[in-house]
Amino acid sequence: MSLELRDIRKRFGPVQANDGVSLTVEAGELHGLLGENGAGKSTLMKILSGFYTADSGEIVLDGRTLDIRGPGDAIEAGIGMLHQDPLVFLPFTALDSFIAGSPGGFVIDRRQARKEMMELAERFGFDLDPNAPAREFTIGARQQLEIIRLLWLGARVLILDEPTTGISATQRERLFETLKQLASEGMSVIFVSHKLEEVEELCSRVTVLRQGRVTGERELPCPADELVELMFGKSVVIQTKEPVELGKPVLEVQHATLEDELVTVRDLSLSVREGEVVGLAGLEGSGQRALLRAAAGLLKPRSGTIRIDGRTPRTYHEFLDVGVHYLPAGRLEEGLLQGMTITEHFVLADESTPFFVDWDEAEQQAAEEIRAHFIKGRPDSNAEELSGGNQQRLLLAMLPDHLRLLLMQHPTRGLDIESAAWVWEQLLARRHDGTAIMFASSDLDELLMYSDRIAVFFSGEVIDILDARTATVEQLGYLIGGVRAAS
Repeated sequence: MSLELRDIRKRFGPVQANDGVSLTVEAGELHGLLGENGAGKSTLMKILSGFYTADSGEIVLDGRTLDIRGPGDAIEAGIGMLHQDPLVFLPFTALDSFIAGSPGGFVIDRRQARKEMMELAERFGFDLDPNAPAREFTIGARQQLEIIRLLWLGARVLILDEPTTGISATQRERLFETLKQLASEGMSVIFVSHKLEEVEELCSRVTVLRQGRVTGERELPCPADELVELMFGKSVVIQTKEPVELGKPVLEVQHATLEDELVTVRDLSLSVREGEVVGLAGLEGSGQRALLRAAAGLLKPRSGTIRIDGRTPRTYHEFLDVGVHYLPAGRLEEGLLQGMTITEHFVLADESTPFFVDWDEAEQQAAEEIRAHFIKGRPDSNAEELSGGNQQRLLLAMLPDHLRLLLMQHPTRGLDIESAAWVWEQLLARRHDGTAIMFASSDLDELLMYSDRIAVFFSGEVIDILDARTATVEQLGYLIGGVRAAS
């Protein structure tokens, strides 16, 4: 199906999210959509998939102008979207999530649906248990489930919004193979991303957005500097990590057994010193999240001890009191509160806030923080209205001034190059005050660039701890797969 967007415009209050955007995607094409956080990429795709309605403009599919007023209209026309957080029903089984949205009415032939689900999964090499609860699936497996559901519902145009966020390297490889297969069969695929290397690897053509407008379209391959210039209007300098003299241990984990939803970690011992950055590598569900949550006081060890500066906090509030702070991967689900404004978030985060709040003063302080942290939003903007990058900036702006231990899960997940560089600039500056940092990431380059040491998890075990100065991507890749040395 040949798809054309013509002069699409969308405004949210004073914010012009899309300002006359036009692009064309041919049948069988893998088309990249690049742009910084807040450039209008997700808004444009949500208009195409029926989650938003454009203020003006046209959507033309195979020469026919569509009237899309909801996701049902879009999928009926053959347009499906895989969101950053796949729209699966976590309390349901995989089969029930697969069936959700089926036009079959109240009576559905579950046996036939199961058969078709397994045929689609086998076609693309997906290992999905139809009887397993969807909440037990990794993000990558949920993506796979949503892809085959959209295909089952008749999608011929597939939109993927930042699909490699939070998935493993193996799942990313499988995803790319699937998209290439779909394109070879005549499907139109729109790949939304901020990662230049992924768009260059996968796509044949790319459209670049900046501040809601198309700044250019290029055939690929294309010089990376040219695409960066189109995205940001300037070149981007990545700060390197300066050496810092390490101090005494801040975090000491000794012979801990940790039981999380996905994994049990046994006999774990690890320490992080003042000024040190320790990265955690591994496939999702290998134990990194369990360690971070235990070190934050959110998960109680079944055995062993966790000490902060020699003390043994017992509750989450005691961990906060000794200077521990945790930034979760789910910014909106775990870190921020939907329906609350930026101002209200700063009031909640400020421990010195009096019982009676001076809201005029609070809004002024919020405006100052917005300017200082380059947040694209207003004091009265709700958290869910912000892009992923601006949600992360808000979380960083709410960090206490003095921290002993900062714990993070995917600190730059879904961020563009400039935003990720800015985030790490703020984080690394804290090391000079003695803050210890431990973070988990699926981005191997990020782990190597910013860590002093990298602890590699495999199936609930730390199978090696590497010096990041001498480690390589290849070495990390083998260890993440459970191979201690390349043969």
